Amino acid sequence: MLAFTHSRNAKLALLQDYFRTVPDPERGYALAAIARDLDIPAVKPAQLRALISERMDPELFGYAYDYVGDLAETIALAWPERQSRSPGRNDAPGLTEVVETLLASSRAKGPGLVEDWLDRLDAPGRYALLKLVTGGFRMGLSGRLIKQALAGFGEVHVNEIEELWHGLTPPYLELFAWLEGSGEKPVNAAAAPFRPVMLSHAIDEADFEKLDPADFVAEWKWDGIRVQATSERGVHRLYSRTGDDISATFPDLVDRFSFEGALDGELLVARPAGDDIETGSFSDLQQRLNRKTVSARQLRDYPAFLRAYDLLQEGDEDLRGLGFLERRARLETFIATLDPLRFDCSPMLDFATWEQLAELRAAPPAAVIEGVMIKRTAAPYLPGRPKGEWFKWKRDPFLIDAVLMYAQRGHGKRSGFYSDYTFGVWRDSGELVPVGKAYFGFTDEELTEIDKFVRNNTVERFGPVRSVRADPEKGLVFEVAFEGINRSSRHKSGVAMRFPRISRLRWDKPPREADRLETLERMIDTPR
Repeated sequence: MLAFTHSRNAKLALLQDYFRTVPDPERGYALAAIARDLDIPAVKPAQLRALISERMDPELFGYAYDYVGDLAETIALAWPERQSRSPGRNDAPGLTEVVETLLASSRAKGPGLVEDWLDRLDAPGRYALLKLVTGGFRMGLSGRLIKQALAGFGEVHVNEIEELWHGLTPPYLELFAWLEGSGEKPVNAAAAPFRPVMLSHAIDEADFEKLDPADFVAEWKWDGIRVQATSERGVHRLYSRTGDDISATFPDLVDRFSFEGALDGELLVARPAGDDIETGSFSDLQQRLNRKTVSARQLRDYPAFLRAYDLLQEGDEDLRGLGFLERRARLETFIATLDPLRFDCSPMLDFATWEQLAELRAAPPAAVIEGVMIKRTAAPYLPGRPKGEWFKWKRDPFLIDAVLMYAQRGHGKRSGFYSDYTFGVWRDSGELVPVGKAYFGFTDEELTEIDKFVRNNTVERFGPVRSVRADPEKGLVFEVAFEGINRSSRHKSGVAMRFPRISRLRWDKPPREADRLETLERMIDTPR
């Protein structure tokens, strides 16, 4: 029901009704599954592939997977029914049985357990089982919405759930006991906990007429990743904005947490440059992201740096209830005590009118700046995205015209369409060279049109990928918007785009009029 319910309030009602009617520990395991916090290490996707390969020709499965586009769904549909299973017989395992059995199992025994359950289930049951064990449930539920459902169920403020969440583990027995009134509120005893972040709204032109610039301050919006640095009782942690602990990936920064408190800021790569700090590009930061181990060379060439926006906690004092300007003053004093090669404050901008701020936004001092943040001077630090407190005013995107070169079949609801597109621009030699990939920015109607073009103009096939006709006179031109561009030795073109998306379809433009690689190269380090 959740997957087919579009109304936010209806989703909340479904979740709360489930929490009321389903007993422990099953409701807790279900909560972990939909929140994607249920980790079952005993079974991995490669092992599921091995199971189906014993029941079905691998080549045939490959074709089926290419068409369906989802591993769990393909296996669930293709798995041969057990001949001895009587119609209507209900010998399906329960959620609690599956989770607790697999959590107690080894990786060697896990696949055998899943195989037995697959034999006992029908196709919908197999699909649910496979999604459960691979952590692949996607129901259009944000983490915030799930916590709001819990808050409504227990008639508490959602911020209380946010504060506790990262100290809780499935099946959340203490949490549900507290929400139902049969137990005490859980105590988050973990040192250096994650504190829910405050987010901003994109500002519209009409908003400026309603806002008095005297009530706001502004600072640069840096092109890194938002993080929270927390240090308490000798425990040091670096969290992403969603609360994932990324400390192990950035030990060079975490080792310099010589403070007691919690900082909100932007994770960047920055190097000494004389008496100043030179901020690297997002491409530099990508060399460090999502790595389980970091080499000595990466630590040396791409040093991690925190540009602080806010001070949430100082010692034992929670500062989030103070106004922004008061927190900012405390932040500047706080940062002055830390290693200047690893920490600084994001500078505030001097403006008296929105027109003056617009001029600053149009000419930032560094290409790594992607806009400005506008913050109400009296705003407390509130979890979530409160209205009217913080705004982001990003710079206008770069725009180029590029030619569609390759198309790949999508997954899930898009499994029947070619919806992932690789596009390129021309070299002076006349060669079309790929410069990016995008899979959003177009409507459902436009997707149908592009898919038809891809099928009618395919010149080669490589599994789920089609090479599309793209010559000076025949092809499809996309107007592509992107946030930034950097040099990259990993790409044939020598450039890498930041957040590319399809801006519009240029059916009116012949491919020969698309942009050239030299145009993109001139955009590097060039303000918009």
